[in-house]
Amino acid sequence: MNTSKLTIRFTTEDDVPQILTFIRAIAEYEKLLDQVEATEDVLRQTIFVEKRAEVIFAELDGVAIGFALFFHNFSTFTGRPGLYLEDVFIYKEYRGRGYGKQIFKRLAQIAAERNCPRFEWICLDWNKPSIDFYLSMNAVPLSDWTVYRLEGDKIDNISC
Repeated sequence: MNTSKLTIRFTTEDDVPQILTFIRAIAEYEKLLDQVEATEDVLRQTIFVEKRAEVIFAELDGVAIGFALFFHNFSTFTGRPGLYLEDVFIYKEYRGRGYGKQIFKRLAQIAAERNCPRFEWICLDWNKPSIDFYLSMNAVPLSDWTVYRLEGDKIDNISC
């Protein structure tokens, strides 16, 4: 009989190495590991000093098996902040056990506690397991929207 219980907690600065491990794991899953520039120092500064994002861990018997990194965006239409999920990841051997739903339930609870009318994220279009998971929770894809990005030197050299 499995007596392990999932706990979800906010991370502390001591968790920075594990946060980076999760970031690398999700990047590897998404075939984007070569794009990871984050370091422990950068994460420590931006998450715990500047407080630009927050991270929660899902743990079984004190061992981190998943994480979610999120921050607040803002909706001009609602006039209030929303909760934006940048990344969520659970190690493969722990998937399919309801832990992802527990993470999302906790994130939705945080959004409600903070009076956020929206809880949003994006998903790679080839990631069918995640898409199916999101749809199972009644999440709605926004088919009328396209994500655009400027990065690197294109930010400094925007052509107008």
